[in-house]
Amino acid sequence: MLLQLEGLTKRFPGGVTALDGVSVDLVAGEHLGLVGESGCGKTTLARIVMGLVIPDQGRVLFEGRELVSAKERRGLFCRKARMVFQDPFSSLDPRFTVRAILREALALEPRMRLGEELGRMREVLGLVRLPPDILARYPHEFSGGERQRIAIARALMSQPSLLVLDEVLSSLDVLVQQDILTVLEEIPRRTGVTYLFIAHNLRTVRRLSRRVAVMRRGVIVEYGGCEDLFSSAVHPYTQALFKAAINYEVSA
Repeated sequence: MLLQLEGLTKRFPGGVTALDGVSVDLVAGEHLGLVGESGCGKTTLARIVMGLVIPDQGRVLFEGRELVSAKERRGLFCRKARMVFQDPFSSLDPRFTVRAILREALALEPRMRLGEELGRMREVLGLVRLPPDILARYPHEFSGGERQRIAIARALMSQPSLLVLDEVLSSLDVLVQQDILTVLEEIPRRTGVTYLFIAHNLRTVRRLSRRVAVMRRGVIVEYGGCEDLFSSAVHPYTQALFKAAINYEVSA
C-alpha cells in the first residue's frame, strides 16, 4: 500500500468541521479520484497528506510507515511525493526563471552534476510537452496552461512516487484542460508515478482515476471502482453529481 489515511478529523476555529473520520487508501499505480463540491474538505485532506495541515485525529501512513508529525510528513513527502496546486499564477515564484524553479525542487536531493541536472530538467519538460529552450524565461512570459505544465514538471523533478493534483485544471480554459489531461494520462505510463487526483469535474476524474472517493461535508459518502460508481452509484449525493455532469454535457 502506497498511502493509507485512517480516521482523519480536522476542525477549524469557529466550529467548522473540514474532515470527520476520513479513511482512504491508495495502491501504487492505481490512481484515486477525490470528488465533491467546493468546501467539502478535499483540499484540507490533501494538505494533511503533505504535512501542511495538522489533523486533530487520525493517522497518515506512507509505504506502511506511520508519519507522526507534520515535520516528518513534510520531510518524507518533499522527497517521495509532490503536490501541484490549483492556481498556476500564484504557485510559481515570478522572480525565478524556469531553470531556478525546477532546481528548487531538488533542494533535498543529493547534489547533481551540472550536466545531470540539465538532463533531468530537459526530461521533465519533455514529459509535459514543453521545449528545453524555455529554461531562461520567467513565469510572466507564459500562458496559464504553460505555467501549469511547468508546475507539473517541477513536481516531477525529484522522481516522486505520488503526485497530489489539487484541482489542477479548474482555472484553465476547456481546450487547455484537454491538452493537460492528455499529458497527465501519459506521465504515469512513462514514470510509474501514482496520482491522488482532486477535482469536482467527474468527466476528468473518469479519465484519470481507477477508483473514486466522493466527499460531502467532510465525510466520504461513497467509495469504489470508477466504472462501478458511474454505472450504479448508491448514495443520493453521488447520483446528483453524476446527473449534474450528464446535464452539463448535454447542454455544452
